[in-house]
Amino acid sequence: MGTLGKPQRQHRIARLLEEQVVSSQQQLLELMASEGIVATQATVSRDLEELGAVKVRIPGGTMAYAIPEHAHDRVVPEDHLRRVMGEFVVEADHSHNLVVLRTPPGSAHVVASALDRAGLAEIVGTIAGDDTILIVCAERFPGRDVANHLRTLAGL
Repeated sequence: MGTLGKPQRQHRIARLLEEQVVSSQQQLLELMASEGIVATQATVSRDLEELGAVKVRIPGGTMAYAIPEHAHDRVVPEDHLRRVMGEFVVEADHSHNLVVLRTPPGSAHVVASALDRAGLAEIVGTIAGDDTILIVCAERFPGRDVANHLRTLAGL
């Protein structure tokens, strides 16, 4: 399999944590390696943090990683949003109360999800396609201002 992109790798990590007891990052790295997935300990550590994984005590007293059922609903810290925006957003434009972001093919949903979870007051909602995100801005926030803020987050 080799090196996976972050969304695919994080999906596989979440599945591994659902399927079996994983008590250490080293064990998780070994499980991933047995499936042919290449990753470093630092990468896995960041992935676990971004997934909201926590160590819980399971029957028998063993500690194991788990992803709380509602971890995906938590508010995304701005540094995470900045990282996602910087990694995936390649262009931002606006029209009235709308903003359009462009990403590489297959990446729009990652950015839209991060924006939705960030709880930004200026964003009413997002719609993601394959490489394009439509953002509807709250009435009191002009699309131009929101686009400029998102460009700054993306480092554009």
